Amino acid sequence: MGVKRKTVQERVWMAGLLLLLPSLASADQTCAGGPTPVPPQTDPDTGKMCNPSACTPGFCARGDIAPLSALPNLQNRLVTLDCSPHSVAPVNIFAEAPGAAGRSMLFQYYLLDSTSFQPSVFTTKIPGLNDDPETQKTVWGANCNLSTIGAVRLALEPKAGLPVDPDDPRAFIDVFTDIRSLFVINNESGWYEGWMIHDLRVASVGPKSSRGRAPFGMITAEDAKLLAAMGQGNNAVAGRFFTVDGNAPRLPSPSDHFPDRVSNLVPIQLSMGAYNALQQSDVHAYWEFNYTTNWIHPLYELPVAGGFPDRSATQPADTYRDGEIGRFSSVVPGEELNEVRERGETVRFGDNPDRPRDTDRFEGPATQRESRQRFVPSGIAREVFLNVFQRLHSFEPGQHNLGQRLVDGYKAAIALVDTNHDGIISAEEGDIDTPNANCPQKDNTCIYLIPRSFNRFAVTRELNDGLLAPRFAPSTRGWALAGPIVTGFPVIPASQSEDSDDR
Repeated sequence: MGVKRKTVQERVWMAGLLLLLPSLASADQTCAGGPTPVPPQTDPDTGKMCNPSACTPGFCARGDIAPLSALPNLQNRLVTLDCSPHSVAPVNIFAEAPGAAGRSMLFQYYLLDSTSFQPSVFTTKIPGLNDDPETQKTVWGANCNLSTIGAVRLALEPKAGLPVDPDDPRAFIDVFTDIRSLFVINNESGWYEGWMIHDLRVASVGPKSSRGRAPFGMITAEDAKLLAAMGQGNNAVAGRFFTVDGNAPRLPSPSDHFPDRVSNLVPIQLSMGAYNALQQSDVHAYWEFNYTTNWIHPLYELPVAGGFPDRSATQPADTYRDGEIGRFSSVVPGEELNEVRERGETVRFGDNPDRPRDTDRFEGPATQRESRQRFVPSGIAREVFLNVFQRLHSFEPGQHNLGQRLVDGYKAAIALVDTNHDGIISAEEGDIDTPNANCPQKDNTCIYLIPRSFNRFAVTRELNDGLLAPRFAPSTRGWALAGPIVTGFPVIPASQSEDSDDR
């Protein structure tokens, strides 16, 4: 299976990312010599000894685990999870294509912990908030304070007729998440949610149109000049992480203080769906990554999600302090921030009980596809953020209100795909094979980001707030776990037996 060679720019970018992130101090166990259970822990508040754990017999020899000896950090993390208190072992990767050649190909992973971002009640004791021994620990602290850690594996399905290159947007990819020590959530409609995060990079310069606009995914020379003048000049070089202040990239850090000292990156977060926990507080989730799921929440929700500076990109997020969290519900797409147009949109786009919205129904004839989408393809989300943050000359140069730029940039980006001008991108309009003159390939290939462009992963603690945007996005205040991408290694056949349903 071929893997595209990384450009020098990409290699430098990834190396810089790893240097920026704190090292992951790990006490992970190994398969060599046979793993042993994690020793019983003592609860620091009560002095109670927790029950012992046990390793799954033969786990290291499992068909999807044994090949990971070439990736010892990942294999050791999975062994540690298995040898910790758990309900079930880390998820078995089944092949989704027949025969020996059909084994799923692992090409990317993330190792997660709770140490690389600002602490909160979701990760630790905070004096005056949750430090009393009688205060229930709601997310962290399971199994007598055993540290909360996890692993995420991405494996390509080498099905007949589908790409075998993970960098092809048409590839079908499975995502497996295993986490230790997240408490079961069962009140206030709470859940955990996984997110693959693409940090916006400085776009390349392209020829502007007769109307002065930049090509899809690019900026104009005038835009680039303005970006280069920002801060210390970080944004002068295409391919670097874009930063809102023009200074060197600052990833989330445990020394952050929301809202005045936070990361200066611009993240695009792709939902892995809702997680819940099992007995023993372990979490196991599976998600399909392909062009029918590679869609992003409505970005116009960000100004009321609690972490977005809705007035100026350089001002702290003030949504909560201004009483603006949840001030609208985006059930129906609208011209402005959920302005419900008076043309029957609630009937046309609402969740009809006789035909419940099923956003996964992408295939089949157009009459049976789901057309009431609220999400947008990931590359369109990137296009929105280019309009907002990087096209300072070619897109609304006189508009400096960040919230308004977001609304306007969202509408302009959607218009590149929305052929019937109803304000949303239907499954048919967003199909990867639908013709699109705005893409170099003349189809919708360019409106989808590839998996290896998602350089971080996070798990958040969510509440049913009526919004689809991550809680407190794009800040880290709702985070429980996070970790950086690991990729670029030769792909590894890492699956055991065959799935009974090869869809």
